[in-house]
Amino acid sequence: MANHKATKKDVRQSRKRNERNRYYGKTTRNAIRDLKKLTDKTAASENLPDVISMIDKLAKRNVIHKNKAANLKSKLAKKVNTLA
Repeated sequence: MANHKATKKDVRQSRKRNERNRYYGKTTRNAIRDLKKLTDKTAASENLPDVISMIDKLAKRNVIHKNKAANLKSKLAKKVNTLA
């Protein structure tokens, strides 16, 4: 375990950040899953901007890579556009 005050503080901060990132990551994955389940185009179109915003926030915070975020957004937009 860390012996210096600053190192102990860094451990506390990183644990808090890790839990926060895990929460937002899981919440976003659930939102993506729910969006993929939708079969109604209007409902999916309404939810798409919210999910894209969540993905962008994860990429901004370096929880996921920016290219992964771009790929997710692209696939979701393509899926929503193919709904009848």
